Amino acid sequence: MLGFFSSKNEHPLADPKEAKRILAEIATREPLGAAEEASGWLESIPAEQGFKPLQRLELTLRLDEATAAQSRRLARDYQPLVHGSRAQESRHWELSHGYWSLLLAAYLDCFTRLRAGEKDAEAMRPQQHLLYGRLINAAAAELKWRQFRYGPVDGETWRVLGGVYLAAAEARLDQRALPLYPGSGETTVEAEYLKALIFHASAMDNLKPLQIEIAERFIGYFLPFFVLARELQQDSVYWVDGAKPLPPTRLAKKPDVTSTLRFFSGTRAVDAVNKTIAQIRAEGRVPPGISLGTQYEPDAVIPVLEHLALNWAPKPPLRNTARRRINSPLKLVAGMNPVHQRLSGRAANGAGVESWIIDDVSLGGMGAHAVQARRDWIRIGVMVAVQPEGGDNWLLGVVRRYVRTGPNEDSIGIETISKAPRAVLADAGGLYTEALLLDVPEVGEYARMALPANALEDKVALVFTIDDKHARLHPREVLSTGPDFVVANFFVQSYS
Repeated sequence: MLGFFSSKNEHPLADPKEAKRILAEIATREPLGAAEEASGWLESIPAEQGFKPLQRLELTLRLDEATAAQSRRLARDYQPLVHGSRAQESRHWELSHGYWSLLLAAYLDCFTRLRAGEKDAEAMRPQQHLLYGRLINAAAAELKWRQFRYGPVDGETWRVLGGVYLAAAEARLDQRALPLYPGSGETTVEAEYLKALIFHASAMDNLKPLQIEIAERFIGYFLPFFVLARELQQDSVYWVDGAKPLPPTRLAKKPDVTSTLRFFSGTRAVDAVNKTIAQIRAEGRVPPGISLGTQYEPDAVIPVLEHLALNWAPKPPLRNTARRRINSPLKLVAGMNPVHQRLSGRAANGAGVESWIIDDVSLGGMGAHAVQARRDWIRIGVMVAVQPEGGDNWLLGVVRRYVRTGPNEDSIGIETISKAPRAVLADAGGLYTEALLLDVPEVGEYARMALPANALEDKVALVFTIDDKHARLHPREVLSTGPDFVVANFFVQSYS
């Protein structure tokens, strides 16, 4: 495939032997190194005037294939605030997202040349089917990496995805079988487009990055239960117009009819998801026929499946409590240790405190947007202490939803887990541990406590003094975990 390159072009990839060596080297490198090296070559291809259109496409396809295994591994291994430093996490994201952005740009360059009828571009025509499929796959991957950091996702993403899909439909290639990568199963351009639509419809702003990766794998598995239809069906739940820079939207009312309008529904998929959940619980494992890239424990995948079933249902998820719209300043502190310091009175005045605005409140939490925030800490599952304007006490919460709505705009949903948390220094078998008491202790009852992630020990009681009373609490079941904390139930043995 690389043997037609002109010897007059001095670009290293123009030499077939050198290109073969470079591609082989990339294929054997560790994931981050492969992404970094492939990115450099991808960036150089559109800028090289000596390449003809078909050469550009062939090299982009081969670089994509050489990096395919590593790029998939990068997504699976991306777990912010779990392994490594923030600098390592940032490098992981920037290299991974950068790779997919450059791959997308290289494919778009070829697509634009072909659609514009550029000289010599017609030579790409025999591979346009593969070009359309790979382009949508790259756009969907770039979308996923942006979702790992919760956006923002602008209209250009949907314009590109819809434009390529419609071009494939125009050429009657949208439903033709396509082996996307060597050794992979067959797909279609329409199926790849539908995956991206379902991905957006699945409310990924409520999931952690690893859960997003698992959810994307499940979308591929349950895809046969979805159909992209040209006409409004009785069970249609979502619509999208491929010619408009808009994401798929739930059907509140029938949109204006156009030839580029499409409808889809996850109603049939919900039943399949629920059956899969029941099978996993019965067998204690993910069924062998479901490929998630690696083995996950049932506790890791069942919440993701439940989330998908909830968002694919005909009726949208309902809030447990009514929300009241307000617009009021909010003080916020993030992280187990900073929260403990603030609640215990040990933090310097104003240290680590951010200014946000509350958008709405309910009995279970609040929606807010950041005004002066350090974005590096905002993640699903992070503990926060919040103090609305005019209040003198702090509420304890956990970030449950996060969307980057713009370059300097964030929308965050916070679940309140305690309205009167207390910071204590507990004796855990001779080791002193910073802990947060979430409930008022009552002898013979249970009270929740939050501790640093690795501080909870089975059968080791916590002993502490609060309000001149001595308390002794014994750990029971774990209720929830976060990047740097664990919340557990404790049996109150004594409090007097």
